[in-house]
Amino acid sequence: MPALLSLSPYLVCRNAAAAVDFYRDAFAAEEVFRMTDPADGRIGHAELKIAGALVMIADEYPDFGAISPDTLGGTAVTLHLATDDADAATARAQRAGALVLRPPATQSFGERSAIVLDPFGHRWMLSQNVEALTPAEMQRRWSEQGA
Repeated sequence: MPALLSLSPYLVCRNAAAAVDFYRDAFAAEEVFRMTDPADGRIGHAELKIAGALVMIADEYPDFGAISPDTLGGTAVTLHLATDDADAATARAQRAGALVLRPPATQSFGERSAIVLDPFGHRWMLSQNVEALTPAEMQRRWSEQGA
């Protein structure tokens, strides 16, 4: 079996240029490069670094199956972004234009987290580790809450 080297999300957005600006403002994304379609100016491919991770982005190209959450009517995927301050990260994302779906709260599994929806239909969980727990302790707490 060949070695697997990396995993990176590839986000499709309506108006990917505006999305790059949003990710820069909301999540301190650094643009590595972009390729612009000479026929119409759409971003055919761009690469960003967010928290050291590679995130690829492009405009919609329905003829190639590249469809945004807006066109699909939502997304089933949540991107998890670890931060050192979930409250500040949520406030920054909201100022940049994200909709707060779930405000920051401390969870039984040892994280303080929030969920935001970016203006391009992608859902993000912004989390902060506040307590080191074993998987068994996380399960115990969850089971006690459900009882």
